[in-house]
Amino acid sequence: MRDISGKAAMLGGMPIALALSVAPTPVAAEAEPPAEHDEVTVEGVRQPYRGNFTLREIPQAITTIDAGTLQENNIVRLTDALDLNASVARQNTLGGLWDSFAVRGFAGDENLPSGYLVNGFNAGRGFSGQRDVAGIERVEVLKGPAAAVLGRGEPGGSINLVTKQAEIGRSFGSASLQYRSFDTVRAEGDANVALTGNLTARLIGYAESGDTFRDTVSQRRWGFLPSVGLAIGDATRLIYDMEWTRVAVPFDRGIVVLDDDFRTVPRSRFLGEPGDGDTVARAFGHQLRLQHDFGGGWSLLLGASHRDTKLTGASSDAETAAARQKLFVDGRTLSRQRRTRRYTSMHSVFRAELAGEFMTGAIRHRVLIGGDIDYFDTDQYFTRFRGPVVTAATSDRQGYAIDIEDPVYGRWPVPTGVPITDRLDVQRTLGAYVQDQISLSDRLQVRVGGRVDSFLLRVDNRLLDTEGRRSRARFSPQAGVVYDLAAPLSLYAAYGEGYRANIGTDARGNVFAPETSKSIEAGVKLTAFGGRLNGTLAVYQLDKSNVLATDTANPGFSVAIGKARSRGVELDVTGQLPGRVDVLLSYGYTDAEARSRVRDPNFSFEILPGDPLINIPAHNGNVQLAKHLTVGARAALLGVGVQYVGKRSGETGTRFALPSHTLARVFGEVDLTPRTTLFGSVTNLFDTHWYANSYAPVWVQPGAPRTATVGVRARF
Repeated sequence: MRDISGKAAMLGGMPIALALSVAPTPVAAEAEPPAEHDEVTVEGVRQPYRGNFTLREIPQAITTIDAGTLQENNIVRLTDALDLNASVARQNTLGGLWDSFAVRGFAGDENLPSGYLVNGFNAGRGFSGQRDVAGIERVEVLKGPAAAVLGRGEPGGSINLVTKQAEIGRSFGSASLQYRSFDTVRAEGDANVALTGNLTARLIGYAESGDTFRDTVSQRRWGFLPSVGLAIGDATRLIYDMEWTRVAVPFDRGIVVLDDDFRTVPRSRFLGEPGDGDTVARAFGHQLRLQHDFGGGWSLLLGASHRDTKLTGASSDAETAAARQKLFVDGRTLSRQRRTRRYTSMHSVFRAELAGEFMTGAIRHRVLIGGDIDYFDTDQYFTRFRGPVVTAATSDRQGYAIDIEDPVYGRWPVPTGVPITDRLDVQRTLGAYVQDQISLSDRLQVRVGGRVDSFLLRVDNRLLDTEGRRSRARFSPQAGVVYDLAAPLSLYAAYGEGYRANIGTDARGNVFAPETSKSIEAGVKLTAFGGRLNGTLAVYQLDKSNVLATDTANPGFSVAIGKARSRGVELDVTGQLPGRVDVLLSYGYTDAEARSRVRDPNFSFEILPGDPLINIPAHNGNVQLAKHLTVGARAALLGVGVQYVGKRSGETGTRFALPSHTLARVFGEVDLTPRTTLFGSVTNLFDTHWYANSYAPVWVQPGAPRTATVGVRARF
């Protein structure tokens, strides 16, 4: 029997979400794309670190997934949204409890969630659960190095989430209710209310509850995302945003794969313990942004953010060490570990940026001058029980084992773990940057810039009663060129350097130096049909060093000696073709590999130069077409999409690999009345068996089977 009490509680809160709301979409038959689709600035308060440029003027590949695309596909998770771009690959998600992805082959620290930006603020580094897309206006995939301006992040690129903000002086709203396979119900609401002519509040909320395709695994999620906008005269805008979210879901390591047989167990089989209960992730955050326009093309942007997150829970996970794993002896008895976690984080950012333009003779300069302060603390307490090395005398109780063919949950008393991690990591960064984009002629622009950072890394290891510390300053340069070949084509090339802080210490308690990177890319951009169709073809190579590797002389510690490289080709096309057909095409070829002979810090497997990086497919692609129709007198839309993900490494340092897969989806909507829309979608249309990511053959995450959704959306 499923526990329905939690679902009843969630459903009781859904009218609240419905009374709030998501920005309404224009009626499909009346929707006309703007004349220029490649603008990246935002009405009201602009995006930081950006300046006033169209996409074709930026020497960087940038792809945008807008709210309309998310809504048409009925996407509700950031992970699923990023699947639409072939430069992004799924990584291990801590049992489904955080977002983890690689851009252009580089994923960063596997022990922390992938960082992303929210309105330009670093906001994804905490333990808040997988991000919901409610309240997201668009997802920007900013490829290539951004450290010369942003100061941090992987060299492959950054993800920036632009939120739906209060629109001053307008009142509108929408609400939706949907039902999804596996008995899941979701409600969303969005209300933008003009309180006065200069003050507007936008209230966005969502609630979701239901089962999943995994046995005994259900999930509950809710969020409240209000925004308040204030116009202070004609030249000043103040925006406040809040984030308050909660995710409750059992920790789930997925299935086991023996001898490359991906049907070893059904994809629905849960091999943990339902009695462990939910792991709960919480987030509470604030953003405040002030923009003032001085006139003459100059503006000032001030901002501050603060975000607290917390993740707590217990799990029963498959043992990864071969010597302790009975499954490798009899083929059906899975030895497990019992783990508990209490992870918290606190992240604050303050920034200021001046943007403007001036002339030196006939040469136009567009400049950004700014600085920021970043405080990030993460406190991790982790306990673990693991069974002994398997011998003929080892009992199933000693190994906390479960039969993968006929699981009996709750068979053994819950073992008590011992602390493995009790550590506080502190990062403090003070940075300043400058960027100048120089128009040497009507066709040729050159971008130069750089950033200097002074940072402190401190690790307080309470288990060992040691403290490590490192402080350092670093300069990250950038350069680029854009040449307007002839309408509709432009060429660009760019070079950049960057860094990302490593977490932890070596055997002597010394804090690691950050990873460093160098990147070069070149490409061609297309803008056609009056800006309705945009595309980018890019080639790139990224190199990074100071990758952490095992210290063979001191088991349990690491040394920074590793190197890695990623190079590839990308093609992205988005927009609308004649005949009112929306198109999305994304393809990426990625060759991401280790460049050093090291040992993996988790399993001590030897990594050789040329070994592929885990979970990175060589070929990745997504294509989608959506046709706007009229059914009787009602506007409608019908779409189809296909995603292909190639074969990829499923475990570092071994030959274990996840098979390729192809997933098809259909989606559509039709207006029932001028203000009411019926919508639906089917993902994994042909019920393909696929695998989202892997850490080892005993930790493989199966993808969802065929999933249908139907719902209704009202606008007011």
